[in-house]
Order: sequence, then C-alpha cells, then structure tokens
Amino acid sequence: MYIGDLHIHSRYSRATSKELTPEHLDLWAEKKGINIVGTGDFTHPAWRAELAEKLEPAEPGLYMLKKEYSLQRPSILGQSSPRFVISGEISSIYKKNGRVRKVHSLILLPSLEAAEVLSRRLEAIGNIHSDGRPILGLDCHDLLAITLEACPDAIYVPAHIWTPHFSLFGAFSGFDTIEECYEELTPQIHALETGLSSDPAMNGRLSALDSFQLISNSDAHSPAKLGREASLFDIPMSYAGLYGAIQRGEGLKGTIEFFPEEGKYHFDGHRKCHLCLSPSQARKYNGICPVCGRKLTTGVLHRIEQLADRDEDFLLPQGRPFENLVPLGEVIASSVGSSPSSVKVSRQYEHLLEELGNEFYILRQAPLEDISHAAGSLTAEGIRHLRDGKVQWRPGYDGEYGTMRLFQSAELDNVEGQMCMTFETANADLSETMGPGIPGAPSVTGDGELAADAVPSANTALSGKAGVSHGSTASREASYETAASNILTVSMPSSALNRDQQQAVESVFPVTAVIAGPGTGKTKTLVSRIEHLMGERGVKPSEITAVTFTNKAADELTQRIRQALPGRRSLNQMQVGTFHSLCYRLLARSGTELSLADRGQAEECAVETIEALELPCTVRQFLTAISLHKAGLSSAQGFAAYMADDSAAETGFTLTQEGADRYQQALECRKLMDFDDLLLNMLRLLEQKAEYRKQHFSYLLVDEFQDISPVQYRLIKAWNKGGRELFVIGDPDQSIYGFRGSDSRCFDLLEQDFPGTSTIRLTTGYRSTPEILSASLPLISRNPGGERRLSAARPHGGPVRLVTAQTSLSESIFIAKEINRMVGGIDMLDAHSQTPGLPDTARSFADIAVLYRTNHQARLLEQCLQKEGIPYVVAGREDYLDHPAVQGTISFFGALLKSSGLDEDTTKLCRKRISPSADYSSLAERFLPRLKRDRPWKLLADWISCLGLGSDKSMDTFVCMSYFHKTMEDMLSTLAFGQAHDLKRSGQDSRPSDAVTLMTLHASKGLEFPVVFLYGLRQGILPLKTGKKAVNPEEERRLMYVGMTRARDELILTTSEEPSPFLEELPKDACRREKARTPGSGMKQLSLFDFM
Repeated sequence: MYIGDLHIHSRYSRATSKELTPEHLDLWAEKKGINIVGTGDFTHPAWRAELAEKLEPAEPGLYMLKKEYSLQRPSILGQSSPRFVISGEISSIYKKNGRVRKVHSLILLPSLEAAEVLSRRLEAIGNIHSDGRPILGLDCHDLLAITLEACPDAIYVPAHIWTPHFSLFGAFSGFDTIEECYEELTPQIHALETGLSSDPAMNGRLSALDSFQLISNSDAHSPAKLGREASLFDIPMSYAGLYGAIQRGEGLKGTIEFFPEEGKYHFDGHRKCHLCLSPSQARKYNGICPVCGRKLTTGVLHRIEQLADRDEDFLLPQGRPFENLVPLGEVIASSVGSSPSSVKVSRQYEHLLEELGNEFYILRQAPLEDISHAAGSLTAEGIRHLRDGKVQWRPGYDGEYGTMRLFQSAELDNVEGQMCMTFETANADLSETMGPGIPGAPSVTGDGELAADAVPSANTALSGKAGVSHGSTASREASYETAASNILTVSMPSSALNRDQQQAVESVFPVTAVIAGPGTGKTKTLVSRIEHLMGERGVKPSEITAVTFTNKAADELTQRIRQALPGRRSLNQMQVGTFHSLCYRLLARSGTELSLADRGQAEECAVETIEALELPCTVRQFLTAISLHKAGLSSAQGFAAYMADDSAAETGFTLTQEGADRYQQALECRKLMDFDDLLLNMLRLLEQKAEYRKQHFSYLLVDEFQDISPVQYRLIKAWNKGGRELFVIGDPDQSIYGFRGSDSRCFDLLEQDFPGTSTIRLTTGYRSTPEILSASLPLISRNPGGERRLSAARPHGGPVRLVTAQTSLSESIFIAKEINRMVGGIDMLDAHSQTPGLPDTARSFADIAVLYRTNHQARLLEQCLQKEGIPYVVAGREDYLDHPAVQGTISFFGALLKSSGLDEDTTKLCRKRISPSADYSSLAERFLPRLKRDRPWKLLADWISCLGLGSDKSMDTFVCMSYFHKTMEDMLSTLAFGQAHDLKRSGQDSRPSDAVTLMTLHASKGLEFPVVFLYGLRQGILPLKTGKKAVNPEEERRLMYVGMTRARDELILTTSEEPSPFLEELPKDACRREKARTPGSGMKQLSLFDFM
C-alpha cells in the first residue's frame, strides 16, 4: 500500500515557504510516510530546470532525488526514497454564461518532457513565469482540451472542488454541475479532489459524483504541511499505476482526510464579525451577516446541501473508506502547551520519528504503549482519541481554520500533563475565540454591545465518528444542530426612524426643508413621508407628486413605496419621476403634440443657426449655451452670483437672443422640441391652465433639491401654487451641478420666498464609517458655512488610505492589482489572508467603484482592468454617444418608434451621418416588426452588419451599452431622460453579472458602494482647470466631498505626479499614507506594462 500526496507547491508559487525545494520535499515526504509526492508547479521554467537537475528517473513516469542532494534524516527512516510525479496547478479566471468563474485544476504528467510541451502551449496564452501556479484567462474546458492534446496520458483533476472562491463547485465563482463547466469534454474528467473542508461522505450526497474517483491531497505551501490529506494506493509503483487508480479506480483504496470541520470554509460565517453559522442558521439570516449586514461567506457544507440530492445520512454502498487525522505536531503541541512551530515541539517530533518511524505510522498504527513510552501518556491518549474519533471541534469558516479538541476538561484529571488539548490556540478557551461583543453592532442588549450569553459554545462533541469510516454525515449534522442552537444571535437593525427623521416625516408645515447629509437616510425619510401621508393622514396617492433627480432614484423610490404599502392599487395614481419625465407625461396628457429632438436633430438645428448667423462657436458650445439659456441663467435671481455672466463663462461666447430665437425656429420648422423645452412648455401650460396644478400637486416632494436649476425652481413654485404642502430634501454641500444652473444656496432662497419654512437637519450618518467622515467633513468645512457636523452610527472601520504613485500608469496598475486583492483574484490565499492593516472582508466586483473627475481618465483604467481580467461597467455620458454613426442610429430607431414612422428629415440625417447610399426604407421594413420583440443588442448587431459598420469602434461601444436594456424603446428613453449614472456600458462583450463600476464624480451622485477609489487626484484635475477657464473651487471641493462620501466601508484616494491641493486640506491623521508598490518592492507579478 502506498500513500500519495500529489497536489503541492514549490517555492516559486506565491506565499509559499522558501524550503519547498526537491531536497526538503524528499525529506518531509519520508518523515510523513508519503511514498509518492507531486512536484508541483511544472509550468514554472526555473522550477522545471531545478527538477531536471536534482531528480533522476525511477520507475516509468516517476522520479527520485539524486543521492548527492539527499538531506540528513532520522536513522529509522530511509528504507525507501519517496518518488516524485510531475504535477502542477492552474488557476483559471474567466467569464462563462454571464458570470466570472475562478477554478483551479490539478494536472499530472508522465515526464518533464511532457511538462515542457504543455508549458509552451500555455505560455502562448498567459504569463507562466511570475507564479508557480499561473493565472490564465482560459476556460477550464479549453484548458482540458489543450492538456489532452499536448499529452494524451495527462491526468486532469478539478482541484479542491468545494472551496468557495476558487473551485469547480465554489459558492462564489463556480458551477452547479460539472457539465456546465466542461460541456462535451465532461467524460474526460474521471476524478475529483475533495479539498480540506469536505470528505467523501459529504460528496456522497451528490449522485452526480458517484462515477468519479475521489482523491485527497494536502495542497501544501510548506514542507511540514505535506500529508494533511493524502490518497491510498495499492498499485504498481509507476505513472501507469497512478493513471489506472485515478482514472479508473484500479487500486485506489481510500483517502486520509483532514477533519472537514477543521477546514477553512466548512461552516458559513463572517470572520470580521467573528460569526460562525451552520447552514440552517445562515438560511435563517438569508445569507446576510446579522452583525454588519453584508453577505456571509457560504461554507462547503452549505454549498453541498444546496446541490445535494440525497439525505445527510446516505451511505454510498461502493464508497471507499477514509480516515480522519490531525497532524502529529499539533497533538504534541497541545500536550506540551506550545505552538506547533516551537523548538520544543520540533524536538519531540524528531524524537518520536527517531524512536518509532514516520508520522503516518505513529498516527495510524504504532502501539499506544510505544507512543506513551516515547512521548508520555497524554500524547498517547490523544492519539487513541483521534483513532477512535472522539474529537470535539469548532468548525472553520470564512478562511479561519477550525479548532479541534481531543479531551474534555474532566478527562484531563485522569491523565498526566494537565494541559489544554486545543490546536492553533493551545492556551485559549475555544469559547473565547469568538471574541467579545462587537462595539456598535446590533445587539440583544440595550447599549449596542453583544450580549455575553450570545457567544456560541465551541465545545460541542462530535460523537459516533470513527477514525476509519465508510462515510456518513448524519452524526455530524446532529452535532451541527446542537452547535447551531448556541450560535450568535443578534437583532437586525431597526427600521424605526430617528428623532430628526420622525420630525421631518410628520411635519405639517406648508413648506418643509430637510437638509440631509450623505448617508443620513434621505430616501428612507422621503419614503416614510409618503407612507405617513397616505397611511396616517389619509392623503390620496393621486394628490402626491415626488420629483427625483434620476430615473434610477425614481424607480427605487417607487419600489420602496410599494414594499412599504403592499396591495395598494391606487399607488399607480401617484406621480414619481424626474422633472423632464414628469413634464413629458403631463404634456402628453394635455394633448400637446410631442416630438422630442434627439441629439442628432438638435445638432442639425444648431449647425443651421451657426451658419446663418456666422457664430464663432462649435456645435457643442452652442448647444451648451442654449441649454443654459433655457435653464434660466440669463434671468437668474438669487442663484449663483458667479453665474451672473450667463453662458459666456461656460461656453466662451455670449449667446444672443437672436441666436436663441433662430435655433427655436429651426426646431419648430421640424415640429420638434428639445429636452429643455419640456420644462418651459410645462410652465406655459400651468400659466394657461391652472387646473393642471390642482390635479396632482397638493403634496409635492422634491428630492436632491440642491441640484435644481432656476427654471426647475420656477416649476416647483408653479406646481406648489395652490398646493397644501411642499417638502424638499437635499444637501447644499452636495450641490455639484453649477454648470447646469444649480446653486448650493437654493435652501436660503426657499426660505426667502417662503417665510416660515420649517428647516430640519439630519445629522446621523448610517452609510460611512467614522474614519471616512473624519476625513471628508474637514474638507467640506473649508467652504463657507462653518464646521459641518455629522455623527457616524456605524462602528469604526479601517483607515482612509492615500496612495501615491509615480505616474498615472502605475496609479492605474495599483488600482487593478488592489481590486484583484480585494476579490481574491490573485491567489486563493487572498480569500482568507490580507495585507497587514488592510480590511479582510472578501469583496465582489460589484462592491467596488472607481470614481474620477473626467471621462478621459477612464481610458487607462479600462486597459489595466482588461489586462487583469476584471469585469467592469462604465457609467456616464461619453463621447461615443456624439459620434455621427451613433447619432444616426438613435435617430433611425427613434423614428421607427413614433407612430408616423421613418420621415424624410430622419432619412436625410441618416444619409449624412451613416451612409449616403443605404436604402433606409427597406431597413425600416426589416427592423420595424422586430422592434418590440428583439433585444437592442441583437437589433444593433444586425444593423451594423447591414450597413458595414463593423470597424466603427463607437458603434461597438454603443452595443456594449445596449446590453443593459430589454427593449430599444427603454434604451432610447434612458438616453433622452436619463442622468449620467443611468447610462451604462459594459467593458465586455456582454452584460456582466458582477462588475466593478467606473464613473465620474458627477455620475456617482446619489450612489453608494462598500469600496470606493477616488482616482487621479492631481493638480489641474481636481480642482479642474481647462485652458484659461476659471473654476469654482467651492464646487470642486463639494465634488470631492461627494466622491468621498459614496464609500461605506473603504475609501482609497490615489494620486500621482502633482497631488491635488485638496489633499493638503485633509487632516494629517485622517489618512494612512502609502506608496503604490512597484516592481522590485514586493510585487512578484506585474503583468500590465505590456499593454502599452
């Protein structure tokens, strides 16, 4: 019988021991009692060269260490030298079926020559030089195909198949079936590696795995970790013997297993909150941490239950036996009260090997009398308990190893030593490993602390589990339920309003102004106000209008109102929307003929005006000036003194009334109105027909009041005329749309126009940590208005980080690498180990946003993220939307959606902007029947093909936007009425299910993310300086404040070259200052420089 440990690593893999050399692997394999050990890392050229130098052929397909390299070992060992088999692990990170997949694969090969051939194939795909376990953007299906093509005798095994972050069935980035991953090549998979957190009994709950051989290996990152798990073989000593055992089960006799409970991911939980949950307990919380409200890490046991089609007590008749063991060093460490790595333990370990033989022999077979004689009765008794399966445990979770106990306290009185028998925490009671109460977390006590009796017991005994087993999980499940009854129980955060919010909700003043700082519950207050009006005061939904700044905010508000008031059909009568969408609907109801000009049509009118009047401006400058003119800046009263110069400050030229009139005539000749005309025509309608004010505006609520323009302010006053109550909510410190006419002093103007206004301030922040507020509040306090006060309701988090890079490129590389670290994309170790001082919460891509001042800053970021294989979404109105082909496409499909269909003006525009020779009438006949049936991306793909636009990059980008919309009408409506963050495009050729968000600071308004990077904080960027144009430093400071307060948990400020002067305004102790790492400063892999 042979023992094999086939999955290990060399010192060339990330975060591994320097002692992982052929010499030390040979030594430790013999110490452990391993007969066949994998080489690991065959793809790394330097490791292959070292193997070729130090190994020599043994039996067919196997190698042994040359005698001149052999290290000294105990004399009782050395009976036979361990054999090496060529092995390696590949990390695949790729997208499949709409999700990012992260899967590790173990590959065994019959020779170093075969390793050379396969490595050359893989080198053409990705970087195999920087890490012994290379990371490739290669589909596992394709990796399997390439492997078998390069070496038909290769053994391909999906590695540690249940690990949450990097495996075939992983909860976060794996698959639900083998077939989904490997498709038609599934029959080429014959074996699966169970991993540390599962055993064969648990895998037996899936009938789909019955036909596969189950093997176990250590995945060792240091020589001493060899043999944590291993496989038992009764085979000829050769590669062919291994092949037959793994591929066909010929001579595979069973496995040696970790206790699954000791694995890092056995239970569900949240390490940062010290919360360990059984699957049933996690389901009660819907997979959300009851302490912090974030997603729990789904454990292996829970994931198996999700996919299982058999009960937990099912016993597979043909299942092979397996043994559960604990490393000998940990048993000794417990008996002497020391760390497993201590000199004292090492000496006793070597003494036992010298006296009795290898570790597996001692743990499995050596007479207990011999062990007692050599090491003392406590160690012998511990091994007896281990063999009998009398083990107590606290399951591992979220990257924390489980903690085992071999003795109950009473038993220690009957054996010598009187030492605590725990592993990893030898001198600590297991119940204390859960930690004390978590300050600031929801709790069963009244002061915000976790109740002392809420700490779960970790001493539940695992009864009835033998050291040698054919596998049943029934007894384990029974023990889980016992443990689960003692698991930490906390109350979820209350949905009740605080005192200031309650005052705002219940206000009966004719005008109520609520100043709500970032994260103070603005939307919650607004929803509660509407709920209060209808539920407590009996206001009809038809009397209520709520105005939001974006379509997304309108949708969220509507959804939350429906959740708060389920079953109220009359809610459809309430009006919720942006200024423009509300005006569009109201004008349509009034019978006003509406034909809204798209960007292309507006540009045609602008060109006509510029040419007729010989104006010294570009089309963009002219349209900006028109928009500002219509927003009311030329007649602003009380709004922004710095705007007194009208549009000239924004556009570089002065728009005359003649120019505005000529442009309006051009629109009217085409029977069109532009976007800004919606508001002006609504005002005219209200002046002409007062009854429109009375229908829906008795109770008017306005969100993001600080962002309104002068014409929108006039519209609010007109809607409110004759109404009962006006309720506005916003934050002057978040007024960032001065270029559109907004003014942070709009609240002051409201109080002037409506004496007796009730002003209420919300000053408790529920979004950001105290550290984030401590950095951002002093910044905004530099603006007029004095010191800002906002208290954080959340517990303390990590520090705000200020990272300085040498160049924009190295700054972008840092962000890409840091995102990979946060999501665990660099290495499996990142899933449970963090850089010292950095947050250890595992993130999804969707948790992360990168914010910047201008759109052009995103280009370098996109290239870096693409190189790292990070999925992303860009939000904002970008230049590609102004490209002639895109504008022509928008005009064409917009015309088809109108009842009148394709008209002559649109046809002329398409000929001018797309193709002069295309038959647009025939194209209209082709696309009209499909317009409401097909997804926009399908329509655009066909459109591009018909018109030969395949090489047009702007159209490709437009297709990436279309992935986010179900219909063409929906997409064109978003283009017409949506704000910046409503406009999204994918960075990939499909819509990602989980992606990093890239957006400008302006587009980020109203959003929040667990992690925020503020990128490119440099001189001339923030505050922005373009040519000789002056900037408003107060508004630019507000813009940075908005960006900083989008962050919930982590805020990382990055800069390079000349830092922004705003960074000097941050308190010195508010940020942890760092230098971005560069090649040679600890980064073992930096693969992004090759994109230039």
